Amino acid sequence: MPPLPGAELVRTPVHLYRYLLRCCKQLPTRAMSQHYQHAIRQGYNSHTDEDDPERIQLIIQRAISDADWILYKYKKK
Repeated sequence: MPPLPGAELVRTPVHLYRYLLRCCKQLPTRAMSQHYQHAIRQGYNSHTDEDDPERIQLIIQRAISDADWILYKYKKK
């Protein structure tokens, strides 16, 4: 499944954070959106001390693929 538009522009953790919050707006209900927004905030805060560029890129790639999977899952219903 290809990434959502804008995924190729994500280079830094802040870009990732903003991208994921924009993805939440595409979820079908407000409750789902709030749930995933909270999870995104928690994930961002838990990784603020990462300083290894390779690890940061790995986290970014994984987060984008997870977001794509979640949006695809709810769009199928």
